[in-house]
Amino acid sequence: MPRPLSIPSLDLGTRVHDVFLVMDVDARTSGTGEPYTILTLGNSTGQIATAPFWLEQQDQIAGLRRGHVVQVIGDVVSYRDRKQIKVISIRHLPEGSVDVRSLLPSVGSVDKYWETLDSWRKEISKPRLAAVVNLFYEDEDFRRRYEQCPASVRGHHAAIGGLLKHTLEVAAIARTLARTSGADLELVVAGALLHDIGKLESYTWDGLFDHTEAGILIGHVVLGAMMLDRRLAQEKNPPCTERERDILMHFILSHHGKLEFGSPVPPRTLEAEVLHWADNASATTADLAETLDQEKRYWEREGRRLYPVSSDWGARDKR
Repeated sequence: MPRPLSIPSLDLGTRVHDVFLVMDVDARTSGTGEPYTILTLGNSTGQIATAPFWLEQQDQIAGLRRGHVVQVIGDVVSYRDRKQIKVISIRHLPEGSVDVRSLLPSVGSVDKYWETLDSWRKEISKPRLAAVVNLFYEDEDFRRRYEQCPASVRGHHAAIGGLLKHTLEVAAIARTLARTSGADLELVVAGALLHDIGKLESYTWDGLFDHTEAGILIGHVVLGAMMLDRRLAQEKNPPCTERERDILMHFILSHHGKLEFGSPVPPRTLEAEVLHWADNASATTADLAETLDQEKRYWEREGRRLYPVSSDWGARDKR
């Protein structure tokens, strides 16, 4: 398949003729009571909304739903400082005619992430701690799935390979915090490597990113703890003590910080607190960076106005 159209690089007035994945179908009603629908179209480079399909245009999108692959012809226009595609023609392509995975957001090659994470993992000198982590990270099937899984369905690092990139960021931040706070560095790294393993059973990524039934009913935090307990139970000679198992399980169960954010227990060890804030920093900064990666003067998010700021700080003065 040819290189996908770069959505972030689209200029106003550009005529678009390309293949997209329908990321969302949003039926709305105007202030005057008129129904309309907006599609969110995407490919591996990003997403863009369409201009509204009003009542008299509904036949163009009849039957379209999330996950459909469509051929679109349209023009890039602006509405309230945001680019959108004013669709001239849209056609649902037959299932199987396009590899849906090629249209999903992706972090690209994951080799550099594995290289760094594996180097940090191999620095774990405590035999039982290393043995537990290696039950997962030396399993080829686990590695294959882990490097493909997104870190979220629609939020931070929602991309093929996003979970691996997020894990690297969490480990990098946590290592610095551990050194600063005097926490056990090796234990913190192990916690970072294990904290999100439950996402493998919580998400699907063979089409649009979505939740599994277990992900909806149980959630990735508890699923991760269950995965760790189940994997340890499979070993004839357990690689760690029950107390050590509980310490590692606490990382998984507490890394969201509070019950209202999905953790059944708050962090109760220094190392778990370090992991929680490292996870939070990776997730929130990735969210903000994605929000700011748009051509607007400011953004409203979570009750805050966010502004993109830049300056050469005198760099040009040196020339």
